[in-house]
Amino acid sequence: MNHLTLSQRSYPNLAVVTRVLNQDRGDFLVRREVRSTGYMVNGEHDDRTAPQFRNRKGRGPHKGRSYDRSRRDRQRGSHAGGFGGPGPRSRLDDPDPDVTMSDSSQDSSSQHRFTPYGRHKWKAGDGRFDRDRRGKGGGGGRGGFRDRPGGNGGGGKNRSGWYKVTIPHGRKYDKNWLLTALRNICSVPYTPVQYHVDHNRAHFYVDDSSAANALHKCSHKITDTDGYKVEVHVNPSAPPSFLLAELKPEHLEHLKQCMAKRFDGSQQALDLNNIRTDPDLASQNIEVILNRKTNMEAVIKIIEENIPELTCLNLSNNRIHKLDELTDLVSKAPNLKTLNLSHNELKSDRELDKVKGLKLVELWLNRNPLCDLFKDHASYISAVRQRFPRLLKLDGHDLPAPIGFDVETPTTIPPCKGSCFGSDEIKALILRFLQQYYSIYDSGDRQPLLDAYHDGASLSLTTPYSTQNPSRSSLGEYHKDTRNLKRIKDSTIRFRLLKHTRLNVVAFLNELPKTQHDIASFTVDVNTYTNTLLSFTVSGVFKEVAVDGKSRESTMAFSRVFITVPAGNSGLCIVNDQLFIRMATTEEIRRAFVAPAPTPSSSPVPTLTAPQQEMLTAFSLKSGMNLEWSQKCLQDNEWDFNRAAQIFTQLKTDGKIPDVAFIK
Repeated sequence: MNHLTLSQRSYPNLAVVTRVLNQDRGDFLVRREVRSTGYMVNGEHDDRTAPQFRNRKGRGPHKGRSYDRSRRDRQRGSHAGGFGGPGPRSRLDDPDPDVTMSDSSQDSSSQHRFTPYGRHKWKAGDGRFDRDRRGKGGGGGRGGFRDRPGGNGGGGKNRSGWYKVTIPHGRKYDKNWLLTALRNICSVPYTPVQYHVDHNRAHFYVDDSSAANALHKCSHKITDTDGYKVEVHVNPSAPPSFLLAELKPEHLEHLKQCMAKRFDGSQQALDLNNIRTDPDLASQNIEVILNRKTNMEAVIKIIEENIPELTCLNLSNNRIHKLDELTDLVSKAPNLKTLNLSHNELKSDRELDKVKGLKLVELWLNRNPLCDLFKDHASYISAVRQRFPRLLKLDGHDLPAPIGFDVETPTTIPPCKGSCFGSDEIKALILRFLQQYYSIYDSGDRQPLLDAYHDGASLSLTTPYSTQNPSRSSLGEYHKDTRNLKRIKDSTIRFRLLKHTRLNVVAFLNELPKTQHDIASFTVDVNTYTNTLLSFTVSGVFKEVAVDGKSRESTMAFSRVFITVPAGNSGLCIVNDQLFIRMATTEEIRRAFVAPAPTPSSSPVPTLTAPQQEMLTAFSLKSGMNLEWSQKCLQDNEWDFNRAAQIFTQLKTDGKIPDVAFIK
C-alpha cells in the first residue's frame, strides 16, 4: 500500500491504470488519489470547488466532509455527461447521504429528574386558545437541535435560538426555486427570514432548532438542473440585524391590527401564539419577536391602551426566556386570570416571581426547560402555587382547591376577644389556680410549686427560631434551654431538654430569672375539658426583677399551655407544662403594668382561708373584675361581700374603675 501511494505521488497518470485494475475497490483509491493530486479521474480540474482539506479553527468537523462529497458528486456528473446521472462506480456510494451536525452521542436521550405529566405526550397547540400554527412555520417542540443534550448543531450552546442557513454557490439559483425545493423536501415546516445573497452564497435565518436540524439533513438531497447536489450548511447564529431595532410607527399600526384580529371579545382573550410567523405581519416584512424587550413592551402598551379588561393571554411558542417586561401586566391588565406561557424557553421558576402579583387561576408552563428541574409532580405544583396561591389549573390539569384567606384589600387583624372559659365553674377554678401559681412563681422562692405538679410531670421551654445569635438578645437567658424543634434536630438532645418529674421541673423553674407577671394582661383559652382532664392556655406579659443591683427593663410575652387533672376538692395538678417566651410587641409594652400590682411578698393570696377563697371567686364572677382587683375590693371592705358589691356598683357607675381591673 505504501508503494502504491509513492507511485501515485510520483506519477499522477498512474491513476487511470489504478482505476481499471481495481474496479471494485476504485472508490477508495480514486478518492485517495483526488485528495493527493487535486485532479479528477478524467484528468479535468474543477476550479469552482478547489479542494480544501484543512479543518480551519472554528469551522467544525463537517465542512471538509460535505465539501469533498459535493466535489465527488460533481465529478460523477461531469463523467456522466453533465446530466446528473450516476457514474459507473456509483453502486459503491451512498446516493442519499445524510450528514449529521453533531456527534453520535447526541442522539442518546437525555436524563431528566422529572418531567410533569410526561414530556413526550405534549403537542404544540396545547392550551385553551392555543391555535396550532406549525403549518405556518411554528415547528416548535418537535425535537432536533434543542432537544438533543447539549446539541444545537454546532457543538455549543445557542442562546439566541437563531440559526443561519447557507447555500454555497446559491447565487446561481432562483430564490423561489431554491426555497420551494427546500420546503418540499424539509420534514419540518419553517419560515425563512431575511433571504439574501453574499458573494456566491445565499443565506437566510430560521429560529427553530427542529427546523434547523431538518434543513441540515436536506444537504445533498436536491439536484439542480446541472446535475449538482445542493449543499445546505446550518450554524447557530446571532439574530438577524434588522430584528434588533425598535418597531417603526407604521409597524406598530400593523401589530395593533394583527392583535385586534387575534382578540376574542366574548371571552376577553388575546391569542399571541407564535405571532412572529403571523401571515399578516410576514406579508409586510414585520417580525415581532416577543423575547425582545422593545417588542414585548409594544404589545403590553397596546393591551394597556385598548384592552385593559383582558382576562386571558396566550404567549406560547414565542421563545420567551425571561418575564421582566411582563411585570407591567400586574397594573396594566389587573383582571388577567389565565396566562399561557407553554412552549417557551423559561429556564427557572424564579422567573415567575416577576409576575406573581397576577391573580391567576389558570397557568400553562409545559414545554419550558424549568419543568425538568423538579424531582416530582408535587414539588412542581408547590413551587408554582407559592407564586399563585389561587391557581386552580396548571398545564390543563385541575389542582386541589387552594387553602387561604380570600381578602381582596388589606385588612387589620380583628381585636382579641379576651378569655374563653366555657363555663363559670371552669372560670372560677382556673382563675383561682393562676392567682395562686403566679403569686408563688413571682416570689423569691419557687420551691412551693412542687405541690402544683404531678410526680411524673413534664415541662418544655421554647423561644422563637432565629438565624441570628440569640445570646445577644434579651432572650439569651432562655435560649440555652429552648426546645424549638426547628432548631434542635437531634432526638437525644430533644429528650434531654424535656424536663421530667416534678423535682426536675421545679428545679429548672428555680434556675430561671426572677420575674413579675402582669396578671391584668392575662387571657385564658380553655382547650379541652372533661371530668378527668382540663387543658388551657394562658398568655400575658412579664418583666424580670432586679438581681444583684442589675435591672432588666425588657418586657417579655409568654404563652403557656397547662394540662391538668383534678386534685383535692377544688384544685388542679399539672401533668404537662409547655412554656413559650418571646419579646413583647410595642402595643403589649404600652399596655403592660398600667395598674400597680401587689408585690409577691405582700400578696395575701397564699394565706387566704377557704371561705375567703370561695368569696373571692364568687365576687370575681359577679363583678367581672380579675382576682387581683376583686381581692382589693373585698379587703377594703373587710370581706363584707354585700358592702363590697355596693361600693363596686357605685364606682363602676361613676367610671372610676380602670379597664385593666376587668377580665378580658
